[in-house]
Amino acid sequence: MAKALRWLLALVMLVGAVGAGVGSATAAPATAAPATAAPATAAPTTAKPAAAEPTTAKPAAAEPDIKDRILAIPGMSFVEEKPYDGYRFLVLTYTQPIDHRHPSKGTFKQRFTLLHKSTDRPTVFFTSGYNVNTTPRRSEPTQIVDGNQVSLEYRFFTPSRPQPADWSKLDIWQAASDQHRLYRALKPVYGKRWLATGGSKGGMTATYYRRFYPGDMDATVAYVAPNDVVNKEDSAYDRFFASVGTPECRTKLNAVQREALVRRDEIVARYQKWADDEGQTFTVVGSADKAYENVVLDLVWAFWQYHLVSECADVPAPTASTDELYAFIDDISGFAAYTDQGLETYTPYYYQAGTELGSPTFDTPHLDGLLRYPGIYTPRSYVPREIPMRFRPNAMRDIDSWVRHDSRRMLFVYGQNDPWGAERFRLGKGSRDSYVYTVAGGNHGSNISQLAADEKAKATAAVQRWAGVEPAAKPLASYDARLDRRDVEREPALRP
Repeated sequence: MAKALRWLLALVMLVGAVGAGVGSATAAPATAAPATAAPATAAPTTAKPAAAEPTTAKPAAAEPDIKDRILAIPGMSFVEEKPYDGYRFLVLTYTQPIDHRHPSKGTFKQRFTLLHKSTDRPTVFFTSGYNVNTTPRRSEPTQIVDGNQVSLEYRFFTPSRPQPADWSKLDIWQAASDQHRLYRALKPVYGKRWLATGGSKGGMTATYYRRFYPGDMDATVAYVAPNDVVNKEDSAYDRFFASVGTPECRTKLNAVQREALVRRDEIVARYQKWADDEGQTFTVVGSADKAYENVVLDLVWAFWQYHLVSECADVPAPTASTDELYAFIDDISGFAAYTDQGLETYTPYYYQAGTELGSPTFDTPHLDGLLRYPGIYTPRSYVPREIPMRFRPNAMRDIDSWVRHDSRRMLFVYGQNDPWGAERFRLGKGSRDSYVYTVAGGNHGSNISQLAADEKAKATAAVQRWAGVEPAAKPLASYDARLDRRDVEREPALRP
């Protein structure tokens, strides 16, 4: 369950038209008031005799340094600046209330980055839903509109965690209020239009922000965002795994997953030795054997989340050597995922999955008789017991209802073969100027650039229109191999 976000990467794949744009009556996006500067007033001149020396015009005052302008905002602190051609890239913190309902009850510093292009360009508000990347990176919408990018670390991901940590203040409304407050602080500097974006949990975050503060952003672009409306009803995942890919590939994956449990004792002994050698422990999950059961349960999910049908050829046969089987499990699921050290970074996510977001369950009849710990594959298993958790079932129902009945200028992109897309956001009769597209054969790295040509052009033009720039049906900024790279991150499968 801990492998679902594993590699946040954009995979290059051959795609055809599968997703259909779902639109309704078009509403023009709200127009942000342009930032107007008062014209400079020339000093009055006095008539002089013809022989007088000519006057010299004063040079125009230089625009204030963007770093100085940002740091002049109350609550801003500077961390570092990293040079990048054509941009200013700043790492900063912003002082936020621990509880937005009771701002007087303490504050914490929330880390964010600013990729500054120009105050005359639109701004994209990005969040991964996890830690912020402090290396210059540009999201796809930022490239499409050639704009600025503000990237915010999600509350309770270190170092953006209040001390002491009151976990009851980690919820989707508090996180959306973090974004709202930072947006209001930066809007006087970046006065053009704003778009919210993110992938996976970041796409969920961008959607929740829009639901709670619909007037802030001019539009939202959410990638591969799960939508678990009823946490206990997960039959969509069973239907997904019964049809994804090819029958041959599904059979191979199920067989190797079963074999991983047949050879459990031998592999767990290796796993424990590796953990001892690396200083890894299993206090939260309970033991190496319990951790291993989670790792194996991740196997089929994680394969489809990050791999392609063409990679089914790499799945070993059940008769493969234990060395080959061990390497395959580690490559797909990752043995580090369920150690205390692997879980610690993502405790905030597992807490949210067990209190508001929900988490997937799916049937595994091919593993009957081999599972030792029924019910272990849940978020409660991955959060230290001293942190209380209580699930609130109405949170996602409220979000889903808003998207279906009240959303405006929303774009959702999914991958056909991504398990997280089995429960996805869907538009309703109340949605306006909003669209859902699906990348044929796509996985959890699916994005606009991988859509079929006509859909890619429509989606790109919509993003540009929403941003208040001339639609060109192609990105306005040239591709930059470093700036637009999708980083590979090993992460477990229960995590989007």
